[in-house]
Amino acid sequence: MAVIDPDFASFLEAQAALLKANPMPPLEAVPPEMLRAGYRMQRQSQDQNAPKDLDVRDFSLPGPHGDIPVRLYEPHALAKPSGLLVYFHGGGWTIGDLETHDGHCRRMAAWGGCRVMAVDYRLAPEHQFPKGHDDALAATRWAFDHAAEIGADPARIAVGGDSAGGNLAASVAIDLKDDPARKIAFQLLLYPATTAEWKTESRKTLDGPTLTFEVMRWFEKNLGVGDHPEAHRLSPLDARDVAGVAPALVVTAGHDCLKDEGCAYAERLKASGVEARHREYPELPHDFYIMADVSPAVNAAARETAQALKAAIG
Repeated sequence: MAVIDPDFASFLEAQAALLKANPMPPLEAVPPEMLRAGYRMQRQSQDQNAPKDLDVRDFSLPGPHGDIPVRLYEPHALAKPSGLLVYFHGGGWTIGDLETHDGHCRRMAAWGGCRVMAVDYRLAPEHQFPKGHDDALAATRWAFDHAAEIGADPARIAVGGDSAGGNLAASVAIDLKDDPARKIAFQLLLYPATTAEWKTESRKTLDGPTLTFEVMRWFEKNLGVGDHPEAHRLSPLDARDVAGVAPALVVTAGHDCLKDEGCAYAERLKASGVEARHREYPELPHDFYIMADVSPAVNAAARETAQALKAAIG
């Protein structure tokens, strides 16, 4: 395994020292809303220099469990219609929101030459599986059905997300693969969770640095899947049929327990005849896209990712 990026190494060392001096209580003892607030504050502090030359507006759209807040990013002077990325944030289906991923969505819109609609889907444990997946699917359908209202070309609509959001994007792509009226053009899957099973080598050996086994287990407990009849939606890697899904870019991080299942999903797509590309950043950790101020390597990766997005739907 490659040595971690030196800027991230310094950052993580400082974080570890801070936690040693001020240890956190067990995750189970902290209300989810408090952990969300801490995560929001932390990630915003690590991503303060994203592009500002965009028009940004918040609104809500209808979903099966109530209204779904979204945020639309539009680069200045972008032609109408344009490509659109429907984006789902990461955070283990439990934490994360429009604010934690604001800088990342700004970069994808500005550098990818497209509109981005970020979706504030319902979070567990208050809203357990599959409500978040239902929201993601409803928001994507709405984007197709109301493309003209948001300046989007329905022939150039992509889905994307990081971590749990990558899981949602892959799930939506499978759900819509046989829908002739809503043909997804591209999947942008950034260090995605693709299986509920702890079966890959990285799931068994890479405990941290930014995504630990303890946190993963806490996410899973909150999500509350159990023997739900739709549990298959959580595991795109194990889906019976992925032939016909949209072309994909799957990005993985070298220091991440999810990296092997991301790689395996890219291989599964290719084996099923889907145009898929896998790109790994071996020196970076999980969550790096929303920690842009930690290392110049993040912006370099984000520019490369945005270029792939632009090539697909720009």
